[in-house]
Amino acid sequence: MTVLDARTTILALFRNAGDGFVSGAQISRALGVSRTAVWKKIEQLRLLGYAIEAVPSKGYRLQVTPDLLLPEEVKADLDTALIGREVVYCSETDSTNLRAHELGKAGAIEGTVVLADSQTAGKGRLGRKWCSPPGVNVYASVLVRPPVAPRYASQLTFLSAAAVARAVSEIGNLTVTVKWPNDVLVGGRKVAGLLNELDAETERIHYLVLGIGVNINMDSGQFPDDLRYPATSMMLECGQTISRRDFTRSLLRHLDSLYALYLKQGFEAVLGAWLEYFDLTGRMVEVDFQDRKVVGCVKGLGGDGALLLELTDGSSERVLAGDVRPL
Repeated sequence: MTVLDARTTILALFRNAGDGFVSGAQISRALGVSRTAVWKKIEQLRLLGYAIEAVPSKGYRLQVTPDLLLPEEVKADLDTALIGREVVYCSETDSTNLRAHELGKAGAIEGTVVLADSQTAGKGRLGRKWCSPPGVNVYASVLVRPPVAPRYASQLTFLSAAAVARAVSEIGNLTVTVKWPNDVLVGGRKVAGLLNELDAETERIHYLVLGIGVNINMDSGQFPDDLRYPATSMMLECGQTISRRDFTRSLLRHLDSLYALYLKQGFEAVLGAWLEYFDLTGRMVEVDFQDRKVVGCVKGLGGDGALLLELTDGSSERVLAGDVRPL
């Protein structure tokens, strides 16, 4: 039995016992190891932050579960069909997207999720760095293999954003908006960003990585001074600490249901879910294309997700890529 399997088995026994004790003999039988080996497994859990009481003749009782995104915590009773079938956890990595790329190339199953407690080289759009301090946020990458042509891969950005918006609203009880195409906002401040990356041939997607970074419990002093856009965290907005485990499980459920909807009904259904959080229709915005900027009124979105603008000179423009700023 692997270390992960042993941890999963012990934590399942604790979960089933509720506030009660689990005897050393019971754990020993479940793992097929000696009582001495059981004690070592319990010590390993304690080192991870689990507070476990030991009472002679009674056994062990779980008192405190740390807010870690271990596979056995995230997958416990996770009722998803596809997303989260496999969960890979890194205490620290350069980038969950890079880890997901490695797994994708190695043939990992669709729905594999990579989670990290911290990133040393988290990535945002246009090569920007994503601030990734340890122990406070969710850094996730989800591997999918949609049966669509590569030109439709950008549709999955709207799917990820809608899933994140639903999870932030559900877990934090917060009012959420989306900023075209891939930011999630609370009170006009960025709480999450998305970076989808593709591996494909001309007419076939090998896999798509849905990169998701969500500010969960960051305090104001942890944000960089050079942010391009005002940022916040769920904790700052709702005034209390948020369980990263609960948020991640909610996120995976919403990703799972929206991906199933996408495969069954197509992009229009997913775009409808995203539009529930979009509040810029009818408002003036500036779009920065890096080499030029335009100002116009948002008229809506095209069937491909393009932002439709009526410019100040009366002409129209379809925006497929660019930074959008409300005026």
